[in-house]
Amino acid sequence: MQLNEAQIREYHEQGYLFPIRALSPEAALQYRRKLEAFEAEGGEVKEGLRHKPHLLFTFLDELVRHPGVLDAVEGVIGPNILCWASSFFTKEPRTRNFISWHQDLTYWGLEPAEIVTAWVALSPSTVASGAMRVIPGTHRQEVVAHKDTFATTNMLSRGQEIAVEVDEDQAVDVVLQPGEMSLHHVKLFHGSNPNTSDDRRIGFAIRYLPTHVRQVVGAKDSGLLVRGVDSYGYFEHETPPSADLDPAAIAQHKMVSDRQAAILYRGTDRAPR
Repeated sequence: MQLNEAQIREYHEQGYLFPIRALSPEAALQYRRKLEAFEAEGGEVKEGLRHKPHLLFTFLDELVRHPGVLDAVEGVIGPNILCWASSFFTKEPRTRNFISWHQDLTYWGLEPAEIVTAWVALSPSTVASGAMRVIPGTHRQEVVAHKDTFATTNMLSRGQEIAVEVDEDQAVDVVLQPGEMSLHHVKLFHGSNPNTSDDRRIGFAIRYLPTHVRQVVGAKDSGLLVRGVDSYGYFEHETPPSADLDPAAIAQHKMVSDRQAAILYRGTDRAPR
């Protein structure tokens, strides 16, 4: 699903683009079933699903490399692509969990800001279920002041929220059906409300960057090369899992997750959650 010129222009002008059909509804359902099978096992599996789960599970490694995702991503950041991170944002039915207004780049330590999030819907993401909301054009601003709340119902790592006024009258609801995705710029103002529906809202957020981006606050950082070549070598290359929860994959996942957590939580006494 390569983007056309009008779509690429819209992304750069607005800071987001949706809906993009990345997967068939049937494929999205299969990914959801695999996720929920692992969740049902609990324990170690559940702990690994929040940060970089594509390094633990083969079906998620497959998803971050899916042509339906990467073709669109290539249209906005070019052909040489690292997957820097991935996360599930799952809101259970009729729960209070939300995501405050924020900019992704705030604590990531990456420059330049030519980074995109592909948000893949594995269940319906509607207004009722707490779809992502965006403020068009805000990606053209620098990173604004944020405050950390560490609120228990806030799904962000530090409960961070924008500390300046956000004009919610300008907000656009990013409504997606299973297998559709959105792209949004790393500096775009975005957030989401609680899930008031009777179904789970399951989104898989994949953070992609071109290989010329650098980590400027951490001693080391790493990513998974998913397309093209890396002629810069700014990031250590991660290894995909040979099997689900393979011991080598678990060891690598812990090492790189701990290192990335040190970047994301710098300046606080908090641990990842």
